[in-house]
Amino acid sequence: MSHDEVWTADSRHEQVNGPPRSSKAERRAARDKVAAYHEAQLAKLLANVRAGFDAYEAGRIDAFELDDVIHHYQRAAKKLYTFCVGSGGQVEVTARTLEWLESEGNEPDWW
Repeated sequence: MSHDEVWTADSRHEQVNGPPRSSKAERRAARDKVAAYHEAQLAKLLANVRAGFDAYEAGRIDAFELDDVIHHYQRAAKKLYTFCVGSGGQVEVTARTLEWLESEGNEPDWW
């Protein structure tokens, strides 16, 4: 097999496996976008936990109700994590999904 034939086979292989990968800068921008979103949403979830502790300390809820708030946080944070990080190498897909959700005004309420 000549060098040209090997190169042609490699080219066909790349085409079969899908479009060319995005640039390093595009991947970094996608990671940054998803990380910023994840952090902002975690802050919102933690605000609910803080409100739960405030309600407990003020006597508006009991220890069991505060425990429910904490468990609710854990479930919500896990779902958020799965969306933001659980997709692994699909961070660009997650970033595009976030852009679409924002453009539609349909961002999820993780709580």
